[in-house]
Amino acid sequence: MPQTVLLAEDDRAIRNALERALALEGYQVTAVADGVEALAHAHKSPPDVLVLDVMMPGIDGLQVCRVLRAEGDRTPILMLTALVETADRIAGLDAGADDYVVKPFDVEEVFARLRALLRRTRPDGAVPATETPVAIAPRQTGERYLEAAGLRMDPQARRAWRGGRELELTRTEFELLELLVRNAGIVLDHSTIYDRIWGYDFGPGSKNLAVYVGYLRRKLDHPGAGQLIHTVRGVGYVLRED
Repeated sequence: MPQTVLLAEDDRAIRNALERALALEGYQVTAVADGVEALAHAHKSPPDVLVLDVMMPGIDGLQVCRVLRAEGDRTPILMLTALVETADRIAGLDAGADDYVVKPFDVEEVFARLRALLRRTRPDGAVPATETPVAIAPRQTGERYLEAAGLRMDPQARRAWRGGRELELTRTEFELLELLVRNAGIVLDHSTIYDRIWGYDFGPGSKNLAVYVGYLRRKLDHPGAGQLIHTVRGVGYVLRED
């Protein structure tokens, strides 16, 4: 069965071109022009993945994302945005989006990001060998929980805590944090993180990882507690307590 994509884009030229490209790639595509139609189709026939333009008249992509997340819908969402400021991208992540592509985009990048999102939501939960962490595992409590640097994670239930405070994380944020926890104390380079989380290295010019790390830091850190995710300039990131 082909995987289903719900595409919401108000620019007719972009919508038609992307719909054709996705269909040629083997996806079953439903293309709509606004957020109202997107919500109606998502409720009637939930897709495998949503591709939402941020700026649409009426109900925009961010509002669609917020509504679905408030309803408990965890379908992966890829945002299309012409907004390039970090604050604008963070707004999308805050709404519950899993990833974003900045316009004008290369359709191959859209395909790569969709493959990564869909791979992470496979029913069997299988992970290709290239995505399996190879570094030293953190301390495990029983067979279920991971603990490192004052963090506690339940991968099965997709829940995480710092101290007694539970963290509200998106799918991508949780997977990024889990990768760092499983490799606590070890510096992971940018390309390794991109490959493990997105399944594709978007190159040195991409700010995608930096945005997610920054947003994750905002959720982890609080007054009186030390920073946990540290930047190793020119290399990558490491999880450790100061």
